[in-house]
Amino acid sequence: MSPLTLITFLPVVGAAIILALPRHNHKLIQWTALFTALVVLIITASLYPQFDMQKVGINQEATFQFTEKHSWIPAFNINYHVGVDGLSFPMILLTALLSFLCIPASFGIKKGVQGYFALFLLLETGMMGTFIALDFFLFYVFWEIMLLPMYFLIGIWGGPRRIYAAIKFFLYTLIGSVMMLVVMLMLYFNTIDPVTGGHTFNMLHMMDQANQTGIILLHSTRIIMFFGLYIGFAIKIPAFPFHTWLPDAHVEAPTAISVILAGVLLKMGTYGIIRILYPILPETTVSFGWFIALIGMINIIYGAFCAMAQTDLKKLVAYSSISHMGYVMLGMSAFTAAGLQGAVFQMFNHGTITAMLFLLVGVIYDRAHHRQINGFGGLANVMPRYMGITLLAFFAGMGLPGLSGFISEAMVFIGAFQVWKVHTIIAIFGIIITAGYLLWTLQRVFFGETNPKYLDIKDINGRELFTLIPLGIIVIFLGIWPHPVLDLMNSSLSHLANMMSSVTPL
Repeated sequence: MSPLTLITFLPVVGAAIILALPRHNHKLIQWTALFTALVVLIITASLYPQFDMQKVGINQEATFQFTEKHSWIPAFNINYHVGVDGLSFPMILLTALLSFLCIPASFGIKKGVQGYFALFLLLETGMMGTFIALDFFLFYVFWEIMLLPMYFLIGIWGGPRRIYAAIKFFLYTLIGSVMMLVVMLMLYFNTIDPVTGGHTFNMLHMMDQANQTGIILLHSTRIIMFFGLYIGFAIKIPAFPFHTWLPDAHVEAPTAISVILAGVLLKMGTYGIIRILYPILPETTVSFGWFIALIGMINIIYGAFCAMAQTDLKKLVAYSSISHMGYVMLGMSAFTAAGLQGAVFQMFNHGTITAMLFLLVGVIYDRAHHRQINGFGGLANVMPRYMGITLLAFFAGMGLPGLSGFISEAMVFIGAFQVWKVHTIIAIFGIIITAGYLLWTLQRVFFGETNPKYLDIKDINGRELFTLIPLGIIVIFLGIWPHPVLDLMNSSLSHLANMMSSVTPL
């Protein structure tokens, strides 16, 4: 059994054990979930020294590592086929880390504890599977597996408007999934398996242009397929104008679910574009690089201005996620090595930074029972440790030098400026807007006279520090020495950039 299969399905085993435990024994359920997530994290981390960082390529089976392939539904040539490369390996590391940290962050859940942690572990399986799948049908199954746990986690354990937010999330994602399904079937019926001569869902065969045949070779068809897949992935990013589900989902979701939503699920949109659109429809993607760059620029500026207008601290962080995912889109639209590496590194860094931000919002909400920025004031006097960690997270969100966000944003701008000068110059102003709304928030929450209602408020506790300190260490370490992550992706993404640069646009 591949270690990838183990880390993917171990959470299902953990969920089954949790469902078999006495439902009133909350401590046992919590610690079972934590132990399961810890084992997944340890196994995932143990793969790091085994990962060959010199393997190149993006669309050849030999370039993927820890692979496993079994026939699943032979009548339709559907296989259980998994593996990782420099694009997907950082994402499974991020998923394992955040899933583990979100378990203790969820210990405050008191309603339906058994169901909550079982669904959370099922969600982890869906996320892991999406990043390791090399069969399009398998990819789609894992993509859909994520939908139901997230729907229930928001709809049952969320805030006052949780039903509205959950249904909105479900409908948006379902629309994207349907469009992806249509394109997937078009690819299946028009891609030849070079071994059997039949149809195939194997993404690596789809990436080989020699295997594509029939209607999908038409330029008009390829444009339709491009936008079908793009919309499916853009909803998940979320890219403008498909972003409206995100603030509602974040505001209503429990803290840990907001962390997973922003830290991992948003990355699946950009991951899907790079993994599937780039190598399968390369000439169409290159032709619409300007479009991806434009949407990325809009995301950066529009998301930042929306964040500045918020009075709810959690909604501010939600809109900041929309803005920061714009940097990913801008970098990947350039098809340069620096742009692609900056984009994927930004995916990883944003996952850790935004996780800190949402966890910090959860800390203050647990004490004050509201998130209104203007309702605080002077918290630095009574919560100095909380303020210190918040400063670190906010400065990382601003992209200050010495912190991880600076490296990835700089690489994005270096890569994008070579191709999209105007888009990049406009997008750079997003840094100023981001600094403006984050510093203004710090001023209103922490400085000035302390609100009398919070003179006796308790500072951050040990359990909360346990979830935040590892993320803070990663943000600082990767800001000083980014090579542990950059080296993972260098070979794969450099090869992809070279492949895309050699493509003739439509």
